[in-house]
Amino acid sequence: MIAYKLFRINKNGGLSPLFINRKQEIPIGEWLQAEYHPTKGFKIRQGFHLTLKPEAPHLKTLLKSGEVRVWCKVEVEDYEYHERPESQGGLWVLAQRMRVIERL
Repeated sequence: MIAYKLFRINKNGGLSPLFINRKQEIPIGEWLQAEYHPTKGFKIRQGFHLTLKPEAPHLKTLLKSGEVRVWCKVEVEDYEYHERPESQGGLWVLAQRMRVIERL
């Protein structure tokens, strides 16, 4: 299935997660298995958090700190749906496997 994920651009110009395990480098074109990284202040929802369209009203793409975020088109396997408020993009996809196809 095709879905979309927002990543931050790291210092090397590569992709990294927004909040959990921020130092991880996310390669383009390689299948990744979701990992478990409990983080204080975040609810445990194991898996890659994605949307069905490149929209998440509660997340910005350019932060005051200078951090830049970019949407990517991804392919996912072994997923389930997770209902969220419309202000958080509505229906989320939680996937156990993900492969980044391209930056948008």
